Amino acid sequence: MIVTILLPQGSASQAPLPHRLADTGGGSQLITAVAPAPGSTTGRLTWWDRRAGRWYEAGSAQARFGAKGLTEGATRRQGTNTTPTGLYDLPYAFGIRRAPAGTEYRYRRVTGDSWWCQDNASAAYNRWVEPLPSHCAPGEAEHLVTYQAQYAHALVIGFNYAEPVRGRGAGIFLHVNGKGATAGCVSVPRQAMRKILRWADPARRPHIAIGTESGTLAVTRY
Repeated sequence: MIVTILLPQGSASQAPLPHRLADTGGGSQLITAVAPAPGSTTGRLTWWDRRAGRWYEAGSAQARFGAKGLTEGATRRQGTNTTPTGLYDLPYAFGIRRAPAGTEYRYRRVTGDSWWCQDNASAAYNRWVEPLPSHCAPGEAEHLVTYQAQYAHALVIGFNYAEPVRGRGAGIFLHVNGKGATAGCVSVPRQAMRKILRWADPARRPHIAIGTESGTLAVTRY
């Protein structure tokens, strides 16, 4: 389903961002990751709670995006270093470090055998595998434990996840900052990531909306 979300100009644009979205995923928690323009590599990530029919900001942090900016999720291609715009669920959390106290999300610990398969020819495309199967080439997979800073804590973003399309992209996460822009993920400072994990409640069906605030925020919901 294609949902175009308008950010109206003038006084109406002062309403909290979730109130300007045509679709927020149907839950009572939402994360918005907004860049100033498609080519931007930085922006703002905000997490929101819905109470009594209104959205309230629960926290905010500087965000980093792909080294080549953002692109429409429905037409994104693997290996382009772009962050896919869209509205996505957050299937589960993972990390090299223990989950922060109070985390309610299913949290999978990374081990030396943990990989994320990005091999388009593999039956495990865009999936966590442990150990690495023979049908997933090591050069086409991320060895998760090697990303000590980034994957200290992370949430899987449901881009191209439920029914993966080969060549569209794999391994898109919300994770801790590395040294700079990402290869397509969204990243935030470590303390912000820990706050998000303590805040997120799977029973409240949180989603993430990724887009640009240059007149419109166009979001595709799968």
